[in-house]
Amino acid sequence: MRDILKEIDEKLDEIEKTENVKILHAVESGSRAWGFASPDSDYDVRFVYVRDAKDYLRLDEPRDVIEWQLDEVLDINGWDLKKALKQFARGNATLFEWSGSPIVYRTTPEWARIAEVSGQYFSEKSAVYHYYGTANHTYQEYLTGEMVRYKKYFYALRPILAAMYIEKNHAAPPVLFDDLLKMELSQELRSAIDELLEIKKRTTEKEENPQLPVIRKFIEDEVIRLKEIADYMPDDHNNDWGSLNSLFREIIGYKM
Repeated sequence: MRDILKEIDEKLDEIEKTENVKILHAVESGSRAWGFASPDSDYDVRFVYVRDAKDYLRLDEPRDVIEWQLDEVLDINGWDLKKALKQFARGNATLFEWSGSPIVYRTTPEWARIAEVSGQYFSEKSAVYHYYGTANHTYQEYLTGEMVRYKKYFYALRPILAAMYIEKNHAAPPVLFDDLLKMELSQELRSAIDELLEIKKRTTEKEENPQLPVIRKFIEDEVIRLKEIADYMPDDHNNDWGSLNSLFREIIGYKM
């Protein structure tokens, strides 16, 4: 039987050796991290890496992403440290999810520092817009027909619940779907989600089934409401680059 964890670890070692980088943090970022993987779900491995300090002083700058593998089982790619820190500054919700993933393939003390500092740059407005956009796209693209792929419900439900969490708690939401379900929800909706979860365990990703009216109505209503909320939220971006600049110099070993 294929040992996926061992294979992922070997792939990360291969990336470090071939690309001459150090991987600071590598996690699962897809449905497996969210807690609703299908039997045939792939592994979405995401990582942040750092190059030697001299590479950040080149005129012919190397690419700031490494796209390593994409097949039916493994989807592996990563971002350079500099790119990642810039995205933290912009309040990139996806990067905050990488940071909070419950499935960590490897990490380092340097990443602990990044996680500590990046918390200063979480933007509620950016995150709510991100989650609204993800839910709305999923709904419009996959959930308007009479028959739907049930996994797509989760790709709309999870971002909606994440945005609701931010709205209530003013903090980055948990990654696990089960943790988001700890919020107060109507009994009707909770029962429908429980039913969906049970069905999901027995179906593959591409299998189509009839619409679940309670869940569809919830998604329809919330994408409208969240767009209005995001539009009127104040801009809460942290525009002070000082902490991130200092952190970048610290990690690449640059001394003034």
